[in-house]
Amino acid sequence: MPSSTSLSRFFGLLSSYAGDQVFNPWTEHDPGTDLDRNAVQARRQRLRAHLATQPTLILIGEAPGYQGCHVTGIPFTSERLLIAGRIPRVRTRAPRLSTRHIPWSEPSATTIWSALHELGVADHTVLWNAFPWHPYKEGNRQSNRTPKPAERALGIPVLKALLEAFPRATLGAVGRHAEKSLTECGVQAHALRHPSMGGVSAFRRGLKQLIRG
Repeated sequence: MPSSTSLSRFFGLLSSYAGDQVFNPWTEHDPGTDLDRNAVQARRQRLRAHLATQPTLILIGEAPGYQGCHVTGIPFTSERLLIAGRIPRVRTRAPRLSTRHIPWSEPSATTIWSALHELGVADHTVLWNAFPWHPYKEGNRQSNRTPKPAERALGIPVLKALLEAFPRATLGAVGRHAEKSLTECGVQAHALRHPSMGGVSAFRRGLKQLIRG
């Protein structure tokens, strides 16, 4: 199981952050989409469940999105996938956390989990983001933006704590921002094409090559 000391530091760093135009899914309530204030605690519980493993693979992305981690608390994971029971270690048919009539669905999340299941590694994979909190456009929490360099730097200590908890895992960098952050942590990772913007096929090929060596 993961190092309890490293994960304790990880959760402490994760919970201590607050910033302008940035939403912290594990400490903040979003009245624009959360069903109630219990959503914050549920996101923390689901992240802990996601990390309750000894992964052979960790995929690092850029930052959470409003259709995924903002709602669920798990990177690259949409509400629709949680409800469908597609996320290992999280309770099957987990109750909804949002007020949206149709459960939130994120294309990149669907692609990544589909590929992980098809390749037989979903049960032993952890997903994370170089900038762990959700950056959004001014005045609109249900939007995405690229983290600023200074913001991305603030995610480095959290990323290091996660990597220290799982020192034996193979690392995959999903996109250039993730690759840069991992380099700044002093570790090498396999570069993978991000599945957004027409990158689905390239991502799937790269992940298959990574897993099968």
